[in-house]
Amino acid sequence: MTSASAAVRGFGPVFVTLFGLQFISMGAMEMSGPFWPIQIRLLSPSDSVFGLAGIGVYVGPMIGMSLTSAFWGRMGDRYGNRLMMVRALGGLAITQLLVAVAQDVWTIMVLRFLQGACAGYIAPAQAYGVQVTGGKDRASLFAWLQVATNVGSLGGAFLGGLILDSLPFAAINLTAGVVCALCAAVAWLSLPVPPPGIIAASSGSAGTAKPSASTGVPLAALLVLMGMLLASRMVLQVPFALYMTEIFGARHWVAGLTYGLLACGFVVAAPLWARLFENRTPTYVLGGNVLISAACALVTHLAGSTGSVAVFAFLYFIWGVLLGGTTPVLLALISVTAANDRQGAVLGLAQASQQAASASGIIAGVAVTQLFGVGAAFPLVAALYALSFLSALGIWFKAARSTQKRGQR
Repeated sequence: MTSASAAVRGFGPVFVTLFGLQFISMGAMEMSGPFWPIQIRLLSPSDSVFGLAGIGVYVGPMIGMSLTSAFWGRMGDRYGNRLMMVRALGGLAITQLLVAVAQDVWTIMVLRFLQGACAGYIAPAQAYGVQVTGGKDRASLFAWLQVATNVGSLGGAFLGGLILDSLPFAAINLTAGVVCALCAAVAWLSLPVPPPGIIAASSGSAGTAKPSASTGVPLAALLVLMGMLLASRMVLQVPFALYMTEIFGARHWVAGLTYGLLACGFVVAAPLWARLFENRTPTYVLGGNVLISAACALVTHLAGSTGSVAVFAFLYFIWGVLLGGTTPVLLALISVTAANDRQGAVLGLAQASQQAASASGIIAGVAVTQLFGVGAAFPLVAALYALSFLSALGIWFKAARSTQKRGQR
């Protein structure tokens, strides 16, 4: 609570609105998340269609978002990130209402793809936050927005389950559509239009604004590293419940509780990681991610080796704690590499990279578990984290050499 109060005092009332919109809209969208297989199974004419659509219903929005996020980011730089936030929320509302009345599995696939293509709320929200805070403490800003995403996901899944216990599946999407429409109205009416030139130039640390891309760290390298870390995380998105059932014989509530521990660890740790990396040099941030990648490889290897569900749950929580120091911190560093008038484009590109990486991780997880069984999931995750460690080490080494050369001039 203390850190939350400090965030409110530091960023001002606009932060409260941004946090609330992210929390509520993400919760609304995630109400249907865990339950799509039930609806797809009901509408699928065969097992083969169910297998394909069961993956597509999750991957489709990611692909749509990966194809359009950079474009919407450029539009945000040109016409305002506030407008892009309203557009994204409006797009989510419309597509959710259409999905609610769709009774054909392929129609749902198309609408889910369009949902991703029209969405992309988080990137303009991040760019808008950088604008209204003057680029101050952006690592903490991004961390708290990610916290809102994770808490909203947990609460939304729980609420969706309550609705599904009493009402048809369509009620979930109708509710989500109405909630997103209300969020769009709130964003349009309550968020101020940031005046031009609000971001002041300052030093090139990872937590402050910067007028141009001169951190010494290639943007492409940061996007690749963040993508590899996300792909590693998403391998278990589909086979997790099956893994818990087959390996541990766990009941569904145990699997659900354990799954939530990852997000819980992230929520607890992300603001702390942000404070640790705030106003640090890019080489310091990258060095931290070298260690985090190595720790993730070790933790996921141990999780895949244990036969105790209690130990597994504890390691899953620790994994979430470690993840709190990856995406928000790297996004802050990516934001620093961008010129002030390109925040929307660069953060949109980052979101597109995240979605493509997440889709790749999901596909890899499904493919490997289909071919070799669920026992192969964690070895794959650990191996991907090992590759992430090597990539982070190489990027850190190049950044350190670049910093050293600039210091000798």
